[in-house]
Amino acid sequence: MKTILIKGATLVNEGKTFVADVYIKDGFIEEINPVIDRKADQEINAEGLHLLPGMIDDQVHFREPGLTHKADIFSESMAAVAGGITSFMEMPNTVPNTLTQELLADKYEIASEMSLANYSFFMGASNNNIEEVLKTDPANVCGIKVFMGSSTGNMLVDNEQVLENIFSKAPMLVATHCEDEMTIQRNMAAYKEKYGENITIDMHPLIRSAEACYLSSSMAVSLAKKHNTRLHILHISTAKEVALFDAVTPLIDKRITAEACVHHLWFDDHDYTEKGNLIKWNPAVKTALDKAAILKGVLDGHIDVIATDHAPHTIEEKALPYLQAPSGGPLVQHALSALLEMYHDGKISLEQIVEKTAHNVATCFQIDRRGFIREGYWADLVLVDLNDPVKVTRTNILYKCGWSPFEGQTFKADITHTFISGNLAYYKGKFMTNETGKRLAFNR
Repeated sequence: MKTILIKGATLVNEGKTFVADVYIKDGFIEEINPVIDRKADQEINAEGLHLLPGMIDDQVHFREPGLTHKADIFSESMAAVAGGITSFMEMPNTVPNTLTQELLADKYEIASEMSLANYSFFMGASNNNIEEVLKTDPANVCGIKVFMGSSTGNMLVDNEQVLENIFSKAPMLVATHCEDEMTIQRNMAAYKEKYGENITIDMHPLIRSAEACYLSSSMAVSLAKKHNTRLHILHISTAKEVALFDAVTPLIDKRITAEACVHHLWFDDHDYTEKGNLIKWNPAVKTALDKAAILKGVLDGHIDVIATDHAPHTIEEKALPYLQAPSGGPLVQHALSALLEMYHDGKISLEQIVEKTAHNVATCFQIDRRGFIREGYWADLVLVDLNDPVKVTRTNILYKCGWSPFEGQTFKADITHTFISGNLAYYKGKFMTNETGKRLAFNR
């Protein structure tokens, strides 16, 4: 692999911002110094650009296998790389659901041939596959995913004894989708009785309510405390849930952590009028007060990481009436751009963005030598121009589904370069597809 010298970049790393040169060799960062005077195969003038550790997205749905009319690992990893995401962790509700070690291995095989970004895949849990779950290797799989709420296929885990088994025996991090199914069904029945088939998108956060989220999240926290489980609760969407988490204990010592998603930090229920089903997610986008509380939780340490929950559907599917339209939307290409826009708006610092999208994800999941700009670490890096506006249009959207909830938005910052394990994989709209990403390893 060739050597690369990045000259004069403004590094944002481990709470500090400073100008330095970075020398990359054989995929790794070999040297960081104010001035490096060495020959390299490629030299990049990064004066005026900010160098960040690449975003590690701990929650994506890339739809392969089985749903590749919506997305696939190649297309979505390409969009992720263009958006400054250098590593992803993908969810098991593909078709078939990833409920056996054989099916999990199949996904890793696809990614080894097709993914432009570094990758890992969650092992899925169901009501009847505990033996397969317990075979999962903590050293080379990111975690076990438990849907404690509606999901695809045979993946709603609602059997209390199964949950006890998973939480008491899991050899590794357990990530949960928390929405109480009985509460949702009760709410849906009440709205159908009142409105029939004429339920509209603005009712979504009332059906998939704050109460449903809190009941399930608090149950997961209780189980984790009972069994000392390494629990990670995904996509916190309510103000009330934030208080479930500890903001005092250092992250490296936490047994219970939480994630916020970009869409819950950006949108609120006022946006349903304009965006409709394009911002239909589970858990639902809720009130402006919830949005503000989630951001506060991110900033004060109650919530540890920021991710996307990238979950594309076709525009035709999203155009269906509320009850038929699926939940989820594409985000990986524009997540970092949205966070940098929040930086420009004074809502979050660059150092906090890096902490929540890279450092803390690496720490939470115990990822081997990634998530920081350090000598001896993999060179997963992103160069951004904070003052080069880019408008999101259908012509520059890279998702296979071809649309974005951010369409029409002009972001003030542009991602110019993305390095994947030392390979310059993306530069100003062009991709270098000669190398695939690496499988993530974990220090467990």
